[in-house]
Amino acid sequence: MLYDDLEARMRTGERFHDLRLEAGAWAIVRVDGRGFSRYTERYGKPFDERFSTLMTGAARALLEEFGGRYAYTESDEVSVVLAPAFAMFGRGLQKLLSVSAAVAASTFTHEAGEPVQFDSRVWLGADVEDVVDYLSWRQADAARCALNGWSYWTLRGTGRSQREAAQALERTSVAEKSALLSRHGVDFDALPAWQRRGVGLWWENHDHPGHDPIRGVDVVTRRRRVRVERDLPMKDDYRRLLARLLNEGT
Repeated sequence: MLYDDLEARMRTGERFHDLRLEAGAWAIVRVDGRGFSRYTERYGKPFDERFSTLMTGAARALLEEFGGRYAYTESDEVSVVLAPAFAMFGRGLQKLLSVSAAVAASTFTHEAGEPVQFDSRVWLGADVEDVVDYLSWRQADAARCALNGWSYWTLRGTGRSQREAAQALERTSVAEKSALLSRHGVDFDALPAWQRRGVGLWWENHDHPGHDPIRGVDVVTRRRRVRVERDLPMKDDYRRLLARLLNEGT
């Protein structure tokens, strides 16, 4: 059998190789830690600064690797916004999924000093408003998880078992959880913003001072760097920030 004939026949088995992101669509790549419920048992509860730093590092690596417009991380997930002009891998879906999971896993593993895995998925939106809705949804999820986590671990801190703490929180409202925390001396609204709202990352320009040795003069060059924001606004203020960042360069 000729090699070219064999290769052509084998290539037909790669059925998903030709899947592409829709032309003109906004895309968000979201990676999630695989098996992190058990993995994170080694970190402080309900939140751990070290773990947040590791996730932020993974978010930064993804933003830089894909030239994303914005990245957001909360809990064990990272979402990276890709503008409609994104063209890496010919907008191939299979490559984007595999490389994004690999970048997150390798970055986190390198910094943590132990192997972890991430899975990856892609969301598509028609316009900036869709993307703002998506990111607002993820921030709302961050707030919900933060309240639930603080309530659960506060009860565990009183000596309750996993089962007892979970049962005590069944069908409790946001107001009831907040009151529970208040009774135990926790002001939920005063907790660090990154715990309640997640962490945002985006590109910004800045002036970099330098020296021109040929002319013998000091110079200032305009450079781009990643901003890591751990005190994000929320609700309408967050939506306005997102709209501004996403519309820049479009």
